[in-house]
Amino acid sequence: MRYVKESSEGIPLETPCSHGSECQFSCDICKKSFMHQYSLKLHERTHSGERPFSCDVCKKSFGQLRYLKKHLWNHGNERPFICVGCRKSFNIKYSLTNHMLSHSGERPFSCDVRKKSFRRMSNLKIDVHIHSSERPFLCEVCKKSFKLQSTLKQHLRTHSGEHPFSCDLCKISFRLLSNLKSHVPIHSSEHPFSCEVCNKSFKWQNALKVHFRTHSVERPFSCDVCKISFRHLSVLKSHVSIHSSERPFSCEVCNKSFMLQSALKVHLRTHSRERPFSFYLCNKSFSLLAHLKSHVRIHSSERPFSCEVCNKSFKWQSVLKVHLRTHSGERPFSCDVCNKSFSRLEKLKCHVRIHISEP
Repeated sequence: MRYVKESSEGIPLETPCSHGSECQFSCDICKKSFMHQYSLKLHERTHSGERPFSCDVCKKSFGQLRYLKKHLWNHGNERPFICVGCRKSFNIKYSLTNHMLSHSGERPFSCDVRKKSFRRMSNLKIDVHIHSSERPFLCEVCKKSFKLQSTLKQHLRTHSGEHPFSCDLCKISFRLLSNLKSHVPIHSSEHPFSCEVCNKSFKWQNALKVHFRTHSVERPFSCDVCKISFRHLSVLKSHVSIHSSERPFSCEVCNKSFMLQSALKVHLRTHSRERPFSFYLCNKSFSLLAHLKSHVRIHSSERPFSCEVCNKSFKWQSVLKVHLRTHSGERPFSCDVCNKSFSRLEKLKCHVRIHISEP
């Protein structure tokens, strides 16, 4: 008699078959085979995204009942498993065992490809997928495939328009939890990341990293065509488009075409008048997130753009750019009639009226 390992639900665990001809049940998508039909059914949910078991408390859903049972511990107050090192407590023994590895430094799960080791088996499995050419998770809408189910889940939101992560303060919502975490410091006056050279402080570590390049000659992002290098990846991406004449994304309303799908998406708001980004204090709305971020500074004391000559600071980079002309003497706006030049465009416009009123 052959014994089959069962889960806490009393059903065979989802394990790919290694018994050759005994494996009767095969996945139509990735061709993995299983000894039991229920194991196949569990596996198929990794492709469909079906999560039939839902938590009554927080409505979070799961593909398997055992994961729901494990999750329900999070809503209980009892935390009987205590770490002898730091006295941190946990509701399940597995969490304590995992936590103890952070004290010991032990990383028992090792990747054969990169020789990198991990504390958790789940992290090793993710790493193995990264090295594999297999992309078993398929989007049924656009047929794009992914190595990880979590990546497919994130991708599906580009089709559904779902933004499940919402800011409690301004109600702006995001597709990714990481984007919400990046957004939250906007509402805080804390600047925990400080530059060792000029002592300027930042809300985000990445902002400090980018700022530090102003003290060095580092320009890590280089154009493959003309070899010009840039401090910011976003600037390189904008630059690359000048080398291509292809504009594959076309507006169905006015036939204007664009190099990037994101640019077309933003353009379409000029027709729909959609303004999806709004500020909770004044309810003013914007078509671009960048415009909202710029507007938020009106309501704050933050002045992140500082002049390196006189240390005067400004809320907007455009205002700093104009200010720098007071030090450089640059006057880029010139009158076509008398060749008089100005540091600001509005001053030129004001000057031009003099010639219009002349006989």
